[in-house]
Amino acid sequence: MNNAISSVIIVGGGNAGWITAAILANKLKNKCAGRVSISLIESPNIKTIGVGEGTWPSMRRTLKSIGVSETEFIKSCNATFKQGAKFVGWVSGAKNDAYYHPLMLAGEDEQFNTLHAWNHQAQPQQSAFSKAFCVQDYICELGLAPKSITTPEYASVSNYAYHLDAGLFTDFIKKHCVEKLGVKQLTDDVIEVKASVENTISAVVTKENGLVSGDLFIDCTGFKRLLINKHYQIPFKSCKTILSADSAIACQVDYANQEQAIASTTISTAQSAGWIWDIGLQNRRGVGYVFASDYISDSDAQAQLASYINNTAGNANYCTFKTIKFEPGHLSKFWHKNCVAIGLSAGFLEPLEASALLLIEMSANTLSEHFPANQSAMQLVADKFNQTFLYRWQRIIDFLKLHYLLNQRHEPFWQDIKQAQSIPQSLQNQLELWRYQYPCVHDFEQAIEVFPLDSYLYILYGMGFKTGYPFKVSKQQKDLLLAQCSDIQLQLDHLINTLEPNRKLIEKIKKFGLQKI
Repeated sequence: MNNAISSVIIVGGGNAGWITAAILANKLKNKCAGRVSISLIESPNIKTIGVGEGTWPSMRRTLKSIGVSETEFIKSCNATFKQGAKFVGWVSGAKNDAYYHPLMLAGEDEQFNTLHAWNHQAQPQQSAFSKAFCVQDYICELGLAPKSITTPEYASVSNYAYHLDAGLFTDFIKKHCVEKLGVKQLTDDVIEVKASVENTISAVVTKENGLVSGDLFIDCTGFKRLLINKHYQIPFKSCKTILSADSAIACQVDYANQEQAIASTTISTAQSAGWIWDIGLQNRRGVGYVFASDYISDSDAQAQLASYINNTAGNANYCTFKTIKFEPGHLSKFWHKNCVAIGLSAGFLEPLEASALLLIEMSANTLSEHFPANQSAMQLVADKFNQTFLYRWQRIIDFLKLHYLLNQRHEPFWQDIKQAQSIPQSLQNQLELWRYQYPCVHDFEQAIEVFPLDSYLYILYGMGFKTGYPFKVSKQQKDLLLAQCSDIQLQLDHLINTLEPNRKLIEKIKKFGLQKI
């Protein structure tokens, strides 16, 4: 074991670097009995943009596992509760065009019997899919929180994730890593990469601290990709022909007053050449326009964003707009030699469905679970890691593309993005199958999917997809659907009397705190 992995060097901070450091430090202290040191080199010249960020429920598990208090996290990170996404205008752009992708599951064992009955109603659009299969649609529409002040930390009444300030979150996780998890922090710039005879990275040279040696290097340098791309020249695979958005304009929007309701969902509103995200934090909103520069200029996009802000109880005159350009896509592989890319270094698509932070969590967890015992085992672990994450990136691309395919809008962007030549063959095959039979768990290859079956159901049937299942609806199936809808109504009646508005709960948490588990 004289070639054991004993030191991990993370190059780059931000959410990717510090979340990775936290997950690795927490898991390896038990798995490797403290024999692995973790250091993070963070440039003093790069700041995190805190415009508002969405997470998945997995973030609750991550924070709990690394020993973070949910109360302190909410207080420190301007965090609020997220119970899904609301898509406005994505189908036709008509006045009442909106549907939900909640975070609660869409059904249990009898789901497909009731799905068949719901799908063959005379006018299914009068009973939205998410309303027929999940109470969370109603909870979000009423602006209710997913738990009460007496619900313990990380427990829930309704499944939830978070909205948070990315800059504050980085500082919060960094402090926890250094003070509680033993991660060594170096504030410095990497100016050179040193390689061994075998072409593995042996060290990085920093401006102030000189040579920093290690056994395993993690590239969290964002779009710069200092190690994985600039040093190793690992190719980048663009997917701009599939997902054409390549720009974003982001800003922070003050609430009209401090009593203004905090939305329980990420609100995604379709525009002429993309869509606007709207994330409610405690004292402001994070708002931005994701768009395709081939279809609209930056100035016209900013004008559309300003109009949206002014129409949603904001004042664009007080906003500072930041334009971000990106190439949608990912690396051809994420682990090469002794270097792993996590976060923006690995790739970026668009912020639809908050997949960026989720992929950081999944990458760090996979790395920690399959951490190579020594240099000899590293290539085997790397091969498996690359195989897993190439699959996951492709499934994310498919899922994000699905959001666009069933639109009935007339703008060139929305017409072009659903053309057959831009649809991955894997997604085309699934859609063709689902025209004749309902989606099921067997349509997904891995036990752990980035987006599960329920997510596909919410998007497909939220946008009006029809499955031409050949069998008639039985009386039993109709009765099951009626019973299911009745049960959801009973749940709602109870929750209305149990839960309170998002803002009210956040204020109570800040004052009293949640119960410790």
